[in-house]
Amino acid sequence: MYDGQPQPGRNDECWCGSGKKYKKCHLTFDERLQNLADQGFEVPPRDLLKTPADIEGIKRSAAINIGVLDYVAEHITVGTTTGEIDRWVHDYTVEHGGIPADLGYEGFPNSVCTSVNEVVCHGIPSDDHVLAEGDIVNVDCSTILDGYYSDSSRMFCIGEVSAERKRLVDETKKALEAGLAAVKPWGFIGDVGAAVKAYANSCGFTVVREFGGHGIGFDFHEDPFVSHVAEAGTGMVLVPGLTFTIEPMINAGAQEIDMTDPNGWTVRTADRSDTAQWEVQLVVTEDGYELLSW
Repeated sequence: MYDGQPQPGRNDECWCGSGKKYKKCHLTFDERLQNLADQGFEVPPRDLLKTPADIEGIKRSAAINIGVLDYVAEHITVGTTTGEIDRWVHDYTVEHGGIPADLGYEGFPNSVCTSVNEVVCHGIPSDDHVLAEGDIVNVDCSTILDGYYSDSSRMFCIGEVSAERKRLVDETKKALEAGLAAVKPWGFIGDVGAAVKAYANSCGFTVVREFGGHGIGFDFHEDPFVSHVAEAGTGMVLVPGLTFTIEPMINAGAQEIDMTDPNGWTVRTADRSDTAQWEVQLVVTEDGYELLSW
């Protein structure tokens, strides 16, 4: 097969673990993948695709991740420190049987990323960082449960925010939704980024190029990379069973970013304009997609 993995015989058990004969399960599906690969399209290897059992495992992980963000939404306010948010995320995750995927990942020191105002991503929580009236903050957390990974983030407006910041937060969410609407089985990952970029640009905003979404499920970061500035009709084929995140980082000013923070993690807009991000995790289905974490 195109992915270098063995192909079962017609009457052998299917590779997906369904217990069905291959000819009754994935034979026609695999023939379609092979045909696409033969035509030169980028097709995900079958070991990247999630079975129904895998999806249920990811959903159990995501239930914790969603619960964490719901908890943050209920408690975050003026005067909350980002260090407090980190402890909320860690304690909630562990108490529900999960592991914070961020903690220790490539040396990251905390259980969550808290990115405030001009911070694009990877903001490090601190008890010294007190959220003030008018701030906007992205809280990005990821969970491991029984070996399955989930990932999502939300924006929070602290107290009364300016009309400009509120518009940025709201339109960034709509840009993500435009990307979701572009997810079609057997379409292309580039369709997602093209839709995000078109919507953001129509609002007068710019989209960060250096960071994007990613495959996730069996590991924290899998293929494909999900660019939010891609061209339609390019990139990996959106095969049912593929799981990934959409997480556009959208700037009120220029798209350039500053990665020179001495902590090695925190990324800011180069012009220090405000930035916002929302993130969801989904699986491509035969008729569209299903949200897994949000």
